[in-house]
Amino acid sequence: MGVTHEVFNQTPPLVDYDMAGADPLLLAALEREGAGWARDQVEALGRRMSTEEVYGWGFAANENEPKLRTHDRVGNRSDTVEFHPAWHNLMDLAISNGLHSLPWEAAPGEGGFPARAALTFIASQVEAGHFCPISMTCGAIPTIRLNGKVAAEWEEKVVSRKYDPSFRSAPEKTGALVGMGMTEKQGGSDVRANTTNAVPTATDGEYRITGHKWFMSAPMCDAFLVLAQAPGGLSCFLVPRFTPDGQVNSLRLQRLKDKLGNRSNASSEVEFEDAWGVMVGDEGRGVAAIIEMVAHTRLDCVTGSAALMRQAVTQAIHHTRHRSAFGSPLIAKPLMRNVLADLEVETEAAVLLMMRVAGSFDRSPLDDHEDLVKRLLTPVAKYWVTKRCSEVTREAMECLGGNGYVEESIMPRLYRESPVNAIWEGSGNVIALDVVRVLAREPACVKALHNELDEARGHDSRLDRAIDLAFENLDIGEAEAGARIITERMALAASGALLARHASPEVYEAFAASRLDGNRGHLFGTLPPGLDFEAIIEPAIPGA
Repeated sequence: MGVTHEVFNQTPPLVDYDMAGADPLLLAALEREGAGWARDQVEALGRRMSTEEVYGWGFAANENEPKLRTHDRVGNRSDTVEFHPAWHNLMDLAISNGLHSLPWEAAPGEGGFPARAALTFIASQVEAGHFCPISMTCGAIPTIRLNGKVAAEWEEKVVSRKYDPSFRSAPEKTGALVGMGMTEKQGGSDVRANTTNAVPTATDGEYRITGHKWFMSAPMCDAFLVLAQAPGGLSCFLVPRFTPDGQVNSLRLQRLKDKLGNRSNASSEVEFEDAWGVMVGDEGRGVAAIIEMVAHTRLDCVTGSAALMRQAVTQAIHHTRHRSAFGSPLIAKPLMRNVLADLEVETEAAVLLMMRVAGSFDRSPLDDHEDLVKRLLTPVAKYWVTKRCSEVTREAMECLGGNGYVEESIMPRLYRESPVNAIWEGSGNVIALDVVRVLAREPACVKALHNELDEARGHDSRLDRAIDLAFENLDIGEAEAGARIITERMALAASGALLARHASPEVYEAFAASRLDGNRGHLFGTLPPGLDFEAIIEPAIPGA
């Protein structure tokens, strides 16, 4: 009998490689944005994340999804979430590296935000779901600081690098995580329509909160920033899992959401039944208070999407180097090189936008220009990068053919994950309208970004035209229907300016010829002929 089961022409697993070095622009951007001191840590985390063990944690955490335990074995309410050990391993690795705390450990301008962005970019490539509570915990610090008493009790635990998953009251915790509850079933993005009610107690600043939150992510957290209607209007509250007297607070987890992606992470519906909470920020100014958190998590949406893009393209390049068809490796085929180069150009633009926004967060307390750029470029980047992510991951998956469509590959998980950052923290229309709102209310932000992009003027006439187009015809009175095209033009101009200044000439030329000049088709792999595809792809080949 003949032997039929000979396995050949298959791609070896992509493990134990230099993940930081696999992105041609990351380490240079880290240095440029003031965080060169973190290079060793970024490279070390990249090598750790790329091990077979940690990739295995990512698969295990998604295959063994969190389980809701509403009651204990004797029938008492417990309202806890049970996770696979792989989830806790990933969380411990992230927290021990300061992915939740770095910006608050360093002073403004010392590179905490860019360092964290680079580390997050590395960690989220392997498993993105665990970054949700990490993101919210980091973003919660500015809001928590609006109440000095709350900050004194919580900040040290929130920035602790000790992962403490135990279900205990705050005084007993060595580390704490913070989640968020804004969305209600009747309101969605219109948080001012929230009906959750907050009634003041006899103790100043303390309230009893009753209502239903339709989407509260990371319900295992130790405390949550929650919007509720106080007598003076919509306000922001810190609602912990335990009351000050050590009793379990009445947060009733109703169910965990069955999501498209992000399946390792628990997202829940919850009812507050006379839950104890303390106000942070001024009464009636809840949106202003919690927007501090939202601004930081929007940066993380950009970072998370760039990470998915990088991992998808790296996997595609790795596969096509090792897979042969019609007599030669796939990567040698001219059309495949066109596809890979096109995907790489898009990914490098995303990385530069990510690091530039992170740098603006870092320097904004010290530099008015950086603060103005941050306010406009954050929603522009959030809109553009998160939407391009799904297109990149889908095309990259196709580079693997049928192998990319099966769950043994990481590609299906990357693709399922890809829409989430475009939806969370403001979906496309919300973000585009935020851009228009900045244009209308803060013309200084428009001038600051325009001035910055003008620094790249003269490099190329196509870029000059793109910059002009981005800032022309900003008729705010008619802008709502055109908010997306306004945002897209700004994203393309900003990306082009960054690539012109910091990417290779070959990458910039491919971007300009296809994105700025319009000399291409509508899908990836339609770069115009004559470009140096090999020079674009070669630096992104993952090496040991």
